[in-house]
Amino acid sequence: MSTMEKQNSDLDKQASIFSALADPTRLKLVRLLCRQQEPHALCVNALAGRLGVTQSAISQHLRILKSIGIVRGDRRGYHIHYFVNRDALEQFRKLTSAVLSLEEQDEEKSCQENCPRRKENVSSD
Repeated sequence: MSTMEKQNSDLDKQASIFSALADPTRLKLVRLLCRQQEPHALCVNALAGRLGVTQSAISQHLRILKSIGIVRGDRRGYHIHYFVNRDALEQFRKLTSAVLSLEEQDEEKSCQENCPRRKENVSSD
């Protein structure tokens, strides 16, 4: 995979993370699941009760979080209990940190190099 393909792949992953976590209920859901330890996972009913939303809403939010890999489920009898995928969470933390980095990337150029209007204003002063 070329450097450009890797960067595009990372951008796609970063966008999907931000998109999935853009909803306040999903953020609450992830925070709640982060506090659960492996043997004490919560099912949809328990999650709905703790967050004060319907079971169907929780199911839809879990579907989105599962699609990016941040949440996984474990079937226990008739119910599925949900956990945060801690490995994926760590990868997402790194990807998110890269987006929010204040350091200029090698492939990026400063505004002076890219903004013709800024060059004109600077040279005419």
